[in-house]
Amino acid sequence: MFTGIVRAIGRVEDISEAGGDRRIHVSAPGLQASSLALGESIAVSGVCLTVTEATSVGFMADVSRETLERTTLGRLKAGSPVNLEPALRVGDPLGGHYVTGHVDAVGQVVALSRDARSWRVRVAHPESLARFIASKGSVAVEGVSLTVNEVDAGEFGVNLIPHTWEVTTLGTLAVGTSVNLEVDLVARYLERMWQAGGTR
Repeated sequence: MFTGIVRAIGRVEDISEAGGDRRIHVSAPGLQASSLALGESIAVSGVCLTVTEATSVGFMADVSRETLERTTLGRLKAGSPVNLEPALRVGDPLGGHYVTGHVDAVGQVVALSRDARSWRVRVAHPESLARFIASKGSVAVEGVSLTVNEVDAGEFGVNLIPHTWEVTTLGTLAVGTSVNLEVDLVARYLERMWQAGGTR
C-alpha cells in the first residue's frame, strides 16, 4: 500500500532480459536503505514492484510480461527517470490517498498549459475508467496522488503545483506522453459492491 506521495526521483541504470521478463536496475538517491531491502515493496512510477536485490546505488526488480504490457514500464530505457515511493508503514502520515500500485490503465496527456505558477494537465483515459473518475476525487498519475479538477468525455484534468512539478517526473510531461493511471481504491470497491448487489 502506498499514498501517492513520491519520495524521490530515481533513474533506470540498466534493463536486462530475464527469461522472457525484464530486470531493471534503478538508482534511488534519497531513499533510506531499509526501503530497498530484499523483498520490500516499492512503487516505481505507480507500479508496485518487489526489491529483488539491493545495490550500491539503488535496487533491482523483476518486471513481468503482464506489467510490461499493461503499464508504461515497458517503455523504460536506460536513463529514464522514475517516481519512487516506499511502501506505507504503520504510523506513516497519509498525505495523499490510498494507492495500491496496481495500474488500471495507461492514459495519454492531451493538453498542458500554465495557470499562474501551476500547470494544468488534461489526460485521456480508456472509457472503462470513466465511472471511477469524479470531479474532486482522487487519481494516481505515474504514482502521484492528484485531485481531479474536471471530467469530460474520456478525459480528466488535474492541476500540478510547482512543488509537484519539481519533485516528480510529472515535470517532464508533454502532449503525447503516456502515463500510468490508478483510480481511487474506494471507487473501485464501491463499483464492485454495486455490481454484486445488482445480481441478487
